[in-house]
Amino acid sequence: MNDQIFQQLRILKLPGIREHLQVRLMEAEANNLSYEDFLSMLLADELDLRTSRRIERLLHRAHLGKEMTLDTFDFSFNPSINAKRIKALASCRFIERSEGVFFLGPTGTGKTHLAKALAHQACRMMFSVAFYSFHQLFAELATADLQNRLHVLINRLLKVDLLVIDDFGFKTIDQQSAERFYAIVDGRFRSKSIILTSNRAMTDWPALFPDPVMANAILDRLAHTSHQIVLKGQSYRKKLQVKEED
Repeated sequence: MNDQIFQQLRILKLPGIREHLQVRLMEAEANNLSYEDFLSMLLADELDLRTSRRIERLLHRAHLGKEMTLDTFDFSFNPSINAKRIKALASCRFIERSEGVFFLGPTGTGKTHLAKALAHQACRMMFSVAFYSFHQLFAELATADLQNRLHVLINRLLKVDLLVIDDFGFKTIDQQSAERFYAIVDGRFRSKSIILTSNRAMTDWPALFPDPVMANAILDRLAHTSHQIVLKGQSYRKKLQVKEED
């Protein structure tokens, strides 16, 4: 193989073609492929590699932590979970329609796993994702404010296709944090999607905010065209612990 071709592919930043060129040349010769078919295979190799790398970058930037997907979720442990509905959400049409998803229920019923699974699928469908715990989000907003870069962080949170907030309502929210949160929710309203997980029922959410007017404004925007999925039953983590003890 001509080294000059490999050098040219390196300069042109075509690693997918460079990696598979030798094999594709042998396939083309063995199968008497046309120039058009040969070129199509090379371009497919390059596109596949670029797609794979982009997905890896999206997953890395999402900060999802331990990989949790629908394939690794045990739907059998909790018959109350509508598996068909969850798998329909995995099409990510809700992101295209700028809709939200709420996973509500007791600790250990699978809320975080399902939220991360949808986020993981979103990355694989080329949507940008940001995952935060409730505590982490407000801590970073407060730090950004002190460092005079709050607008930078909020702008980033407004642009991401899917924002996931885990364990929403872990504790009450002060006025300043509520105002920051309102800026995010209002900025994403009808344009971007949010997934929330919470141990609290939605009827308890207004009490989290110091200002009832702002609470109503935030919750009205969050609940607008959102899918509310209530998970019931025993804790999956406790179930696994019992099995280990047995």
